[in-house]
Amino acid sequence: MSVTPESVKEMLNSQDLGDRLRAVNLIRDLEPKIGFELIQSAVNDSNARVRYSAVSQMDTLGGQDLDLSLNLLRRMLKDPEPDVQAAAADCVGALKLVTAYDELNQLYYSTNEWIVQLSIIATLGALGEPRGFELLQEALDSDNELVKISAISALGELGNPEAVSLIAPLAQSSDWQIRHRVVLALRLLGGEQAESILESLANDEVEAVATEAKRTA
Repeated sequence: MSVTPESVKEMLNSQDLGDRLRAVNLIRDLEPKIGFELIQSAVNDSNARVRYSAVSQMDTLGGQDLDLSLNLLRRMLKDPEPDVQAAAADCVGALKLVTAYDELNQLYYSTNEWIVQLSIIATLGALGEPRGFELLQEALDSDNELVKISAISALGELGNPEAVSLIAPLAQSSDWQIRHRVVLALRLLGGEQAESILESLANDEVEAVATEAKRTA
């Protein structure tokens, strides 16, 4: 059966969960303008899996109407399902919707879900919003290693040279993945202090860290 807007719309309105999930996946085969119209229905589905699958496509479809996408994603950041919130945060970053910063900031401090916090931290790097600096600074002390690693990367993307002194102590971390992420961030931030740390990490016992550091040192 060929995929048409009509057939996908019919499946989205089905009582069968499997049909609705397939319909969301089939939206990828439609023209973006049509897909964007249909996805707006899917993000209101009663099932969290359908909402998650729909919101996850907003990074590619949301460019059809950024204002509408902003309003939709702001609403999905308040979804009761953490996975949906995380997907919405990811798409805010992908679409560069800087005006959603306040909602991201509020959600970071109000949620106990690490997956949501991780997505928000990663998004702050993509947004390039200077106001995110303090939140990223706090995330460096997160008990979750993935959130901490993401914060290091985001600080590098943000480009504030003050971040060098914040992440410098992490160059001594026992976790080589953290040291490797420090190298990548320092290469973006630059400056004398960053170069000095990179020279030291060029002798790191882990080859991946040393090799990356030598690209700048």
